[in-house]
Amino acid sequence: MNKNYISIGKIINFFGIKGEAKVGYSNESHIKSAKKVYMLDSKTKDELEIQNVRFGKNFAIIKFKNIDDINDLIQYKGQRIFILKEDALNKLDKDEFLIQDLIGCIVYEKGEKIGEVVNISNNSSQDLLNIKNTLGQIKLVPFVNEFFPNVDIKNKRIEITPIEGLLS
Repeated sequence: MNKNYISIGKIINFFGIKGEAKVGYSNESHIKSAKKVYMLDSKTKDELEIQNVRFGKNFAIIKFKNIDDINDLIQYKGQRIFILKEDALNKLDKDEFLIQDLIGCIVYEKGEKIGEVVNISNNSSQDLLNIKNTLGQIKLVPFVNEFFPNVDIKNKRIEITPIEGLLS
């Protein structure tokens, strides 16, 4: 996959007969702010311009320009939609990061390596870093400023200040 793009959702079905797509997503702000998306999973690698977005329960309904019925949309069903990574980065706050940038970061406590971020999960109230420690165990740690005061994506380095028992 091209590292210049990030996936922001997946066309899971059609909505009505006028070419609207029902899209599952993980970040509402990326969907709201997108002007165009890229269908990198399709053979033709199409670029689609967003005409309108509205939200249902746990999904978005997106109307693309020049897609006016189900037949125009059928080729994209089941495909992921992407935006430029640069566009996503411009929308992030100072203490927000892209999941793909956090994975692979080395985690240090007081200068000593304690593990590596291997995944990010969510418990519906917050993101959890999945840190694989030096023994090969996965520890789930809430990704909050109190525990992670320094995140250096450029150098793939994260400092942790855990409370007692957090990593045991």
